[in-house]
Amino acid sequence: MNKIWLIIKREYLTRVRNKTFLLSTFLLPIVMMLFIFGSAFFAMSNKEKLKKIAVINDPGMFKANLKSDSLQLTFDFNTTVDSSNYFAKGYDAVLNLNNDSAARKFTIHSKKQLGIDAQEMIETRLDRAFENNQLQKNGIRKQTLDSISKQSIGAFTIDNRVTSDKGQYQEVNAQLNYGVGFGSGILIYITMFIFGAMVMRGVMEEKTNRIAEVMISSVKPFQLMMGKILGIAAVGLTQFFLWIVLIMILSSVVSAFIPSELIQQAGDMNKNMPVGGGNSAMVMKLIEMKQTVSNVNWLQIISCFIFYFLGGYLFYASLFAAIGSVINEDPQEAQSLMIPITMPIIFAFIIMTSNLNMPDSKIMVWASMIPFTSPIVMMARIPSGVPLQQLILSMVLLIAGFWFTTWLAAKIYRTGILMYGKKASWKEMLKWAFRKS
Repeated sequence: MNKIWLIIKREYLTRVRNKTFLLSTFLLPIVMMLFIFGSAFFAMSNKEKLKKIAVINDPGMFKANLKSDSLQLTFDFNTTVDSSNYFAKGYDAVLNLNNDSAARKFTIHSKKQLGIDAQEMIETRLDRAFENNQLQKNGIRKQTLDSISKQSIGAFTIDNRVTSDKGQYQEVNAQLNYGVGFGSGILIYITMFIFGAMVMRGVMEEKTNRIAEVMISSVKPFQLMMGKILGIAAVGLTQFFLWIVLIMILSSVVSAFIPSELIQQAGDMNKNMPVGGGNSAMVMKLIEMKQTVSNVNWLQIISCFIFYFLGGYLFYASLFAAIGSVINEDPQEAQSLMIPITMPIIFAFIIMTSNLNMPDSKIMVWASMIPFTSPIVMMARIPSGVPLQQLILSMVLLIAGFWFTTWLAAKIYRTGILMYGKKASWKEMLKWAFRKS
């Protein structure tokens, strides 16, 4: 055990003192925060400016029902405007209604391409104007329609409360659970590739440089493999811990600079915003999400994340180490041998992304039990709630799978680390694993 500890210490200190580790550890949280808040800032500040649109050839139903607002869209029914002079008269675009009430496809001319949001907003206003016209034809007064429209905007909200078998309930947010589950799953997916490949490259380098021969004279191959795997796992945990601490600090600092007056202003804007107003709605959505974050069981998520990160890493890292031990200097040989290991990881990611909205579907439940896919899929399910018996069974199977892959890899590693000049196939590697010592 003392020899394994020495190898762990060597692997850990060698990588932690590396400039790449230091840069990635301290720069990544800053880049992430800049990306998140920068995206939100540009999404809110770079909204399309006011569109002043001239409307021509009205068939008679739109002038009384096509609503303007002073924040985003203004419709002006001007008979002197056409597609050749609208810009000179101060309009951003001209909407030609073709003077045909049966037409469902109109033409709009503009100097620049309209954004997706602007085009959808115009189409929505046209749909609502047509609907109001049809209702008026059936005897409903325009004043009544306007009154109903004002009362119905934002009149109802839904709080989803999940009831447990004991009768207790908890408020949940599907979007937040989706984001946490997807983020956790993809983080484990990426790290399994990164740290698994790191283990494989480390073993390959030591074998190519003949350092492994010197080390094996003092330690057993199994001790060397386990020391390398656990040492790199410690590096990964250190990096994740520092990321969490730095992100929490940066989030607190950024939140402190958001004045309370801005939040109050966003709330006031949202009350007075007409249909289609996007800026304040986005701000209010972010505020609601911030309030919902406190209801998430972060202790369970973080503890399960650490377990599945370590479990998934140890499950696959031993196999990556076994591959590294049989590779000489041919990169193509490494790629061909990695395919059977990387395919389950990719398959788990596909299952997670395609079924994340259905965390209790059969394929998600089974994939969260199988050790080859459970580290990614189970983490995607946990924020939405997983029965305790399923969680325990998944953890037990992952631990058992880790012991099996470690035993299998150790048998391959013991032979492969001292083999030079010969390409090994998976068939031959399995013979080494299951032959009697």
